[in-house]
Amino acid sequence: MRARGCTTPRTPFGPDTRTTPKLIQAYPGTRRLTTDMATTTANQQAAPQSAQPGPLKRILLIALIAMLAAGAAGGGVWFFMSRHAASAPAAASAPPPSAVPIYYALEPMTVNLQSDDGETHYLRVGLTLKLDSQATQDALVARMPEIRSRVLLALSNKHPSDLAPLDGKRALAAELARLIAQPSDPRDPPAKVEDVLFTEFVVQ
Repeated sequence: MRARGCTTPRTPFGPDTRTTPKLIQAYPGTRRLTTDMATTTANQQAAPQSAQPGPLKRILLIALIAMLAAGAAGGGVWFFMSRHAASAPAAASAPPPSAVPIYYALEPMTVNLQSDDGETHYLRVGLTLKLDSQATQDALVARMPEIRSRVLLALSNKHPSDLAPLDGKRALAAELARLIAQPSDPRDPPAKVEDVLFTEFVVQ
Protein backbone atom coordinates (compact mmCIF):
# COMPACT_ATOMS: atom_id res chain seq x y z
CA MET A 1 0.00 0.00 0.00
CA ARG A 2 1.46 3.37 -0.96
CA ALA A 3 1.63 6.17 1.38
CA ARG A 4 -0.48 9.12 0.58
CA GLY A 5 1.37 12.18 -0.49
CA CYS A 6 2.44 14.07 -3.43
CA THR A 7 3.46 11.79 -6.21
CA THR A 8 4.64 12.58 -9.60
CA PRO A 9 2.39 11.23 -12.31
CA ARG A 10 4.10 8.86 -14.53
CA THR A 11 3.78 8.22 -18.21
CA PRO A 12 4.98 5.36 -20.34
CA PHE A 13 8.06 7.42 -21.05
CA GLY A 14 8.83 8.49 -17.46
CA PRO A 15 7.72 11.16 -14.94
CA ASP A 16 5.45 13.92 -16.17
CA THR A 17 7.63 16.95 -15.69
CA ARG A 18 5.02 19.42 -16.90
CA THR A 19 3.26 19.42 -13.52
CA THR A 20 6.41 19.28 -11.37
CA PRO A 21 6.88 22.40 -9.25
CA LYS A 22 9.87 24.40 -10.35
CA LEU A 23 12.11 26.45 -8.12
CA ILE A 24 11.95 30.05 -9.24
CA GLN A 25 15.31 31.64 -8.85
CA ALA A 26 15.62 35.41 -8.42
CA TYR A 27 17.48 37.34 -10.99
CA PRO A 28 20.87 38.53 -9.94
CA GLY A 29 19.79 42.24 -10.03
CA THR A 30 16.70 41.78 -7.88
CA ARG A 31 18.46 42.21 -4.52
CA ARG A 32 20.35 45.31 -5.71
CA LEU A 33 17.15 46.94 -7.00
CA THR A 34 15.42 46.31 -3.68
CA THR A 35 18.35 47.83 -1.78
CA ASP A 36 18.35 50.94 -3.98
CA MET A 37 14.63 51.48 -3.48
CA ALA A 38 14.97 51.23 0.29
CA THR A 39 17.84 53.72 0.29
CA THR A 40 15.86 56.21 -1.84
CA THR A 41 12.84 55.94 0.43
CA ALA A 42 14.98 56.54 3.51
CA ASN A 43 16.61 59.60 1.91
CA GLN A 44 13.22 61.04 0.96
CA GLN A 45 11.99 60.64 4.53
CA ALA A 46 15.12 62.21 5.99
CA ALA A 47 15.17 65.20 3.57
CA PRO A 48 12.10 67.07 4.96
CA GLN A 49 13.32 66.53 8.51
CA SER A 50 16.72 68.04 7.73
CA ALA A 51 15.13 70.94 5.75
CA GLN A 52 12.95 72.03 8.64
CA PRO A 53 14.71 74.41 11.10
CA GLY A 54 15.21 73.20 14.62
CA PRO A 55 13.37 74.69 17.62
CA LEU A 56 16.39 76.80 18.62
CA LYS A 57 16.67 78.37 15.18
CA ARG A 58 13.01 79.24 15.16
CA ILE A 59 13.28 80.85 18.60
CA LEU A 60 16.28 82.91 17.49
CA LEU A 61 14.45 83.99 14.33
CA ILE A 62 11.37 85.07 16.28
CA ALA A 63 13.55 86.96 18.79
CA LEU A 64 15.40 88.73 15.96
CA ILE A 65 12.13 89.80 14.32
CA ALA A 66 10.81 91.07 17.66
CA MET A 67 13.99 93.08 18.25
CA LEU A 68 13.80 94.65 14.79
CA ALA A 69 10.14 95.55 15.30
CA ALA A 70 10.87 97.08 18.72
CA GLY A 71 13.77 99.08 17.29
CA ALA A 72 11.63 100.40 14.44
CA ALA A 73 8.85 101.38 16.86
CA GLY A 74 11.32 103.07 19.20
CA GLY A 75 12.86 104.99 16.32
CA GLY A 76 9.45 106.20 15.18
CA VAL A 77 8.54 107.37 18.68
CA TRP A 78 11.88 109.16 19.08
CA PHE A 79 11.49 110.90 15.71
CA PHE A 80 7.96 112.05 16.56
CA MET A 81 8.93 113.25 20.03
CA SER A 82 12.01 115.09 18.76
CA ARG A 83 9.96 116.95 16.16
CA HIS A 84 7.29 117.73 18.74
CA ALA A 85 9.89 118.94 21.25
CA ALA A 86 11.58 121.10 18.59
CA SER A 87 8.33 122.70 17.48
CA ALA A 88 6.94 123.24 21.01
CA PRO A 89 9.55 125.89 22.11
CA ALA A 90 9.16 127.70 18.80
CA ALA A 91 5.39 127.83 19.24
CA ALA A 92 5.74 128.87 22.89
CA SER A 93 8.29 131.60 22.12
CA ALA A 94 6.26 133.08 19.28
CA PRO A 95 4.65 136.28 20.58
CA PRO A 96 0.91 136.67 20.13
CA PRO A 97 -0.11 138.97 17.31
CA SER A 98 -0.42 142.53 18.52
CA ALA A 99 -3.74 144.29 18.23
CA VAL A 100 -4.09 146.93 15.53
CA PRO A 101 -4.06 150.36 17.20
CA ILE A 102 -6.84 152.89 16.78
CA TYR A 103 -6.00 156.46 15.78
CA TYR A 104 -8.36 159.27 16.66
CA ALA A 105 -7.71 162.84 15.54
CA LEU A 106 -8.79 165.76 17.68
CA GLU A 107 -9.76 169.12 16.20
CA PRO A 108 -6.82 171.59 16.05
CA MET A 109 -6.40 173.95 19.00
CA THR A 110 -5.00 177.46 19.23
CA VAL A 111 -3.96 178.88 22.61
CA ASN A 112 -2.02 181.83 23.97
CA LEU A 113 1.27 180.99 25.66
CA GLN A 114 2.96 182.53 28.64
CA SER A 115 5.15 185.51 27.62
CA ASP A 116 8.55 186.30 29.03
CA ASP A 117 9.26 189.33 26.80
CA GLY A 118 5.94 191.16 27.02
CA GLU A 119 4.87 190.08 23.55
CA THR A 120 1.95 187.84 22.66
CA HIS A 121 2.77 184.29 21.67
CA TYR A 122 0.42 181.53 20.73
CA LEU A 123 0.51 177.88 19.88
CA ARG A 124 -1.50 176.11 17.19
CA VAL A 125 -1.39 172.37 17.61
CA GLY A 126 -3.06 169.34 16.04
CA LEU A 127 -3.27 166.11 18.07
CA THR A 128 -3.95 162.47 17.13
CA LEU A 129 -4.47 159.89 19.88
CA LYS A 130 -3.09 156.36 19.54
CA LEU A 131 -5.52 154.06 21.40
CA ASP A 132 -5.65 150.35 22.10
CA SER A 133 -9.24 149.63 21.00
CA GLN A 134 -12.46 151.04 19.62
CA ALA A 135 -14.00 150.80 23.07
CA THR A 136 -11.39 153.23 24.43
CA GLN A 137 -12.12 155.66 21.60
CA ASP A 138 -15.85 155.54 22.31
CA ALA A 139 -15.25 156.22 25.99
CA LEU A 140 -13.04 159.25 25.22
CA VAL A 141 -15.45 160.67 22.65
CA ALA A 142 -18.22 160.49 25.25
CA ARG A 143 -16.31 162.95 27.46
CA MET A 144 -14.45 164.93 24.79
CA PRO A 145 -15.44 168.41 26.12
CA GLU A 146 -13.75 167.61 29.42
CA ILE A 147 -10.66 166.31 27.61
CA ARG A 148 -10.32 169.43 25.42
CA SER A 149 -10.61 171.64 28.48
CA ARG A 150 -7.77 169.79 30.20
CA VAL A 151 -5.57 170.04 27.11
CA LEU A 152 -6.22 173.77 26.61
CA LEU A 153 -5.41 174.59 30.24
CA ALA A 154 -2.17 172.60 30.05
CA LEU A 155 -1.08 174.27 26.80
CA SER A 156 -1.90 177.82 27.89
CA ASN A 157 0.40 177.40 30.89
CA LYS A 158 3.47 176.76 28.71
CA HIS A 159 6.21 179.20 27.70
CA PRO A 160 7.59 179.35 24.16
CA SER A 161 11.00 178.36 25.52
CA ASP A 162 9.46 175.20 26.99
CA LEU A 163 8.22 174.03 23.59
CA ALA A 164 11.13 175.01 21.36
CA PRO A 165 13.47 172.04 21.97
CA LEU A 166 12.64 168.48 20.90
CA ASP A 167 12.74 167.20 24.46
CA GLY A 168 10.17 169.85 25.40
CA LYS A 169 7.78 168.59 22.73
CA ARG A 170 8.22 164.97 23.89
CA ALA A 171 7.58 165.96 27.49
CA LEU A 172 4.42 167.79 26.39
CA ALA A 173 3.17 164.71 24.52
CA ALA A 174 3.65 162.50 27.61
CA GLU A 175 1.88 165.07 29.81
CA LEU A 176 -1.10 165.32 27.46
CA ALA A 177 -1.38 161.49 27.30
CA ARG A 178 -1.71 161.36 31.10
CA LEU A 179 -4.30 164.15 31.13
CA ILE A 180 -6.42 162.55 28.39
CA ALA A 181 -6.30 159.07 30.01
CA GLN A 182 -7.36 160.45 33.41
CA PRO A 183 -10.96 159.31 34.15
CA SER A 184 -13.73 161.64 35.23
CA ASP A 185 -14.40 159.53 38.29
CA PRO A 186 -11.24 158.86 40.37
CA ARG A 187 -12.60 155.42 41.19
CA ASP A 188 -12.55 154.37 37.49
CA PRO A 189 -9.39 153.02 35.81
CA PRO A 190 -7.58 155.34 33.38
CA ALA A 191 -8.09 154.95 29.66
CA LYS A 192 -5.39 153.21 27.64
CA VAL A 193 -3.83 156.03 25.65
CA GLU A 194 -0.68 154.62 24.10
CA ASP A 195 0.65 157.87 22.64
CA VAL A 196 -0.19 161.43 21.62
CA LEU A 197 1.02 162.37 18.15
CA PHE A 198 1.48 165.94 16.89
CA THR A 199 0.09 166.49 13.41
CA GLU A 200 0.52 170.27 13.62
CA PHE A 201 2.76 172.32 15.92
CA VAL A 202 3.25 176.05 15.35
CA VAL A 203 4.60 178.50 17.93
CA GLN A 204 4.50 182.23 17.19
